[in-house]
Amino acid sequence: MLRVLAIMAALVVSLSACDTAAPSRSAGIEGNTVMYRMLDSVNELRAAAGAPAVQLDARLNAAAATHSRDMSVQNRPWHFGSDGSSPIDRVARTGYPGLMLGETISETFETELETLAAWMQQEDTRDIILDRRARNMGFGWYREPNGKLWWTLVMGS
Repeated sequence: MLRVLAIMAALVVSLSACDTAAPSRSAGIEGNTVMYRMLDSVNELRAAAGAPAVQLDARLNAAAATHSRDMSVQNRPWHFGSDGSSPIDRVARTGYPGLMLGETISETFETELETLAAWMQQEDTRDIILDRRARNMGFGWYREPNGKLWWTLVMGS
């Protein structure tokens, strides 16, 4: 287990050195770049831990993006929506047929890879990202005019 954690730490450090321009407010090419950079980074970490790769799911992406914007509206990072919804509720609303395994969130001015590195340092969020049952991932963010970013990652089976 210590070896896996050392490998993951090395991967996170090396991935943090990559070009990590923060996402633009538009959903253009840069936004897709951020999404796929996160997917590739998550899959590298999962591979190092012996977990199968995940793929992006549009429904989970929608749930994640909606929650990121809602956290900004509420001005607090937490797992409940302004309407009282839970992560399970939000995923169910999208019509996702699988099981929602977990959600990680963050409020930061940091890039997606710096946020992923911080998530990997916490046992509870690391366990969600490396859950061996996961087959799908949703990822979304919202950038406020002042540059503050709200991040949400959802894993599903």
